[in-house]
Amino acid sequence: MEQQQVLLEIKNLTKVFPGVVAVDHVSFDIRRGEVHVLIGENGAGKSTLVKMLAGINGIDEGELIFDGERFKPADVLDAQNHGINMVHQELSLMPNRTVAQNIFVGREPVKEKGLKWVDLKKMNEESQKLLDGLGVGENIRADAWVKDLSIALQQMVEVAKATSTENKLLILDEPTSSLTTPEIKALFEIIQRLKERGLGIIYISHRMNEIFEVGDRITVMRDGKYVGTREVKNTNVDEVINMMIGRNIGQLFDRKWNKPGKVLLETKGLTGLRFRNVNLKVHAGEIVGVAGLVGAGRTEVAKAIFGFDPIEGGQLFREGEEVSLKGYTPKKAIEKGIAYLSEDRKQEGLFLDFTISDNIVPVMLSKLFPNGFVNNRKKVQVADEYIKKLSVATTDSEKIVGSLSGGNQQKVALAKWLLTKADLFIFDEPTRGIDIGAKAEIYSLMDELVREGAGILMISSEMTEVCGVSDRIYAMHDGEISGELIRGKDEFSEDNVLSIMLKKRGSHE
Repeated sequence: MEQQQVLLEIKNLTKVFPGVVAVDHVSFDIRRGEVHVLIGENGAGKSTLVKMLAGINGIDEGELIFDGERFKPADVLDAQNHGINMVHQELSLMPNRTVAQNIFVGREPVKEKGLKWVDLKKMNEESQKLLDGLGVGENIRADAWVKDLSIALQQMVEVAKATSTENKLLILDEPTSSLTTPEIKALFEIIQRLKERGLGIIYISHRMNEIFEVGDRITVMRDGKYVGTREVKNTNVDEVINMMIGRNIGQLFDRKWNKPGKVLLETKGLTGLRFRNVNLKVHAGEIVGVAGLVGAGRTEVAKAIFGFDPIEGGQLFREGEEVSLKGYTPKKAIEKGIAYLSEDRKQEGLFLDFTISDNIVPVMLSKLFPNGFVNNRKKVQVADEYIKKLSVATTDSEKIVGSLSGGNQQKVALAKWLLTKADLFIFDEPTRGIDIGAKAEIYSLMDELVREGAGILMISSEMTEVCGVSDRIYAMHDGEISGELIRGKDEFSEDNVLSIMLKKRGSHE
């Protein structure tokens, strides 16, 4: 097999922020027509490095040889003009504009004659041609409003936008964080087409299974430094994890399986926003996974159980006692020992501009300070206890939560609910956007909770995660539970879970 040509050489690249060496003399290369996976724990320097390539961060030391020539991007536009584009984890599309307007923003084609009006027909035609070339034209029309598209389709528009100019290097930062398995497969098909065109692709992800599916080579960073590069075909998960965290982590999903206890939660015919006739149970001592495509109704069920969303019909039981649904709110759910870790910690789970202590204690303010006066010393003491318990990486509890890594933000969100002494936890995408080391810690905490008698209802779009930690799995399809898998009775495989998600298989009696 012919050796692929080097597209980009990174030589001793360095970036220093006040008090922190974010990228420390890193060197490796990217080849044409390859997917080069860049991984490392949060804070390893991955995002800082690719932002230097994309012209977002300046280069302090080192040099880039891009397409055979020395290159130092002055800004984002300079990088784009040279053929380097980046698709960020957070979508940056304009929702109230069409797909075509988003793809051609800032460089709209204009009519040659008369007034310089934007040539909408040409813009739509060129956009549709681009979408068709990526294999998504049947699902995305150029004249569709972006706000009417699913998150998955918006992600495809971001890729189309990034590849709409002459492109040589595409950077994808956590592109599958909001996608389900079928949508990830569609994205990988697009990536394959781009590889065949000779593009070099830098792919950042925390998901081990997809790294080995889509990647050609893997480069690992730790603490801002280069650790090593491996051919995907010549390495394995254990070696990569060891390179990332500098120690053996053992099996990622290390559960101590328990015999289920009493029923903590039961729903009968539960019906609400985007779901209907949901029957499920959660016992003490077990983790119950909920799988399904985006829009299947998983989060809506969770929010209804916690009192966020209205319940239109059916029954909800807590430890065998029926819960009155009249005026049922999150406050009443908390009083009944139910905790809900939202899938969107930034919008719904945390106050990013507040301190760690201010985020941990709010749910329990009235119990901690019944006289209405907050004792700051006690507040800090309580926060410090949970910071230590969850190994939150911070100098003190008065640090702003928004400055923490994703994994540590998730631990703070968890600490808030642990403080309530709940025994029924709803975890919605508990490890989304966090690194492998933090994931292992979250799984360990979940296992500890159920060993102490709690029950967990876990929603996850990661099939490996659902299969790895669950005692039972419910799959949802179009607002209904389409089947159930039981560990020991059924094979917990991604194919089997996907099968019942897509209603190709019935539930167990």
